[in-house]
Amino acid sequence: MTGVRPVSEGHDATVSGRETAADPATSPWRPPRGPVVCLGETMAAMAPAPPHSLDGTESLLVSVAGAESNVAMYLADLGLPVSWLSAVGDDALGRRVRAAVGRAGVDVSGVRTDPARPTGLLLKDPGAAGTRVHYYRRGSAASALGPDLLHDERLDGAALLHLTGVTPALSPSCRALVERALHTPPQGRAHAVSFDVNHRPALWPPDTAPEVLRDLADRADIVFVGLDEAQDLWGAGLTEADVRGLLGRPRVLVVKDGGRGATAFTEQEVCTVPALATEVVEPVGAGDAFAAGFLAGLWRGTDLTRALRLGHITAASALKVVGDHGPLPDEGTVGALLTLAEQDWRQAPMS
Repeated sequence: MTGVRPVSEGHDATVSGRETAADPATSPWRPPRGPVVCLGETMAAMAPAPPHSLDGTESLLVSVAGAESNVAMYLADLGLPVSWLSAVGDDALGRRVRAAVGRAGVDVSGVRTDPARPTGLLLKDPGAAGTRVHYYRRGSAASALGPDLLHDERLDGAALLHLTGVTPALSPSCRALVERALHTPPQGRAHAVSFDVNHRPALWPPDTAPEVLRDLADRADIVFVGLDEAQDLWGAGLTEADVRGLLGRPRVLVVKDGGRGATAFTEQEVCTVPALATEVVEPVGAGDAFAAGFLAGLWRGTDLTRALRLGHITAASALKVVGDHGPLPDEGTVGALLTLAEQDWRQAPMS
C-alpha cells in the first residue's frame, strides 16, 4: 500500500502530491545538503550479452561494477555533487574503471592507484534461476584500504558518506575502515552516514555476517536492506516491522521487498510505495540505483513517498540494461511520475 502513517496511529494517511510547510518540531530528519562521498571497491565486470550464459557465449561485454560507485554515478545523474573514494590497480582495468566512473560526472580524484595490487574483477553468469556472480577480488587494490582513507580531504566538507556491507567483508583493514567511519555516534558526526547492508555471502566467513552487519547497520543514520537478505541474515519469516525492531537506531530505515515495493521507517512515520512495472533485462545493480534515488530525494528535502518513488524510478533504469548503470528518464518524465496520484502510480509502467 502506498501512503504514510504516523507511528503513533493505527491507520494509513494518504500523502498528496503537494509540498506543505514542515513543522521543525515534528518534521522527519533529513541529511543536510552538501557533497556526497561514496566509498568502496569497484571492479571491472564481464558478462555475456542476453540471452547467453557464461559457458555458452563467444564474447563478453566489459563494464564496471561496484555498489558504491553505482550509487555515486546515479547521484551524479540526479544532479548531486558526489565523489567516489577507492583504490584500483596500476593496470588497464583500473584505468577503465576510473574513466567510466568519472565520465558519469563523479569526482574520482580521490581514487588511489596501487602499483602492487590488481584491480578486482567479476564475471556475471545469467541463467534461468537468476544471475550468478563470480568474484576475483582477493588481494585487490581496494581490499588493502584502511581507516586512513577517512582522512581524505573530500570528507571534510561532505554532508553524507555512503557505505555498504560489501566493504567490511573484503579484508580486516576494510572492516576496520567501516567500523571507524561508524564509530562516532550520529550526534557527534561531521556528516551523516548511509549504509546499504548489501550482503554478499560468498565474501564472508561462515556465521560472521549476521552479527557484524547488524551492528554496523544499527550505527548508521540511513540504512537500506532487502527483506529477503534480512530474512537470510536474521531469521526466516521476518516482516518489515520485525526488521525495524532489529534495527531501531537508524534515523531512516528502508526495507526493500524486491519487485513488490519498499517501506521507509522514521521516528515519525512509516511509508510504503509499490515498485513500478518494469521489464527486467538484468537485476544486478538495481538495489544500488534505488539507494541513490532515495538518497537524492531525501537530500532534496522531499517527503518519503516521493523519495521512495524516485528510488523505484532509478532502480527501473538499472533493471533495463545488462550493466549496472542505465540511463534515467528525462527530467519531465521523472517529475510527472513523482506527482502522480496514488492510483495512477500503481498502474504506471516504466517504459
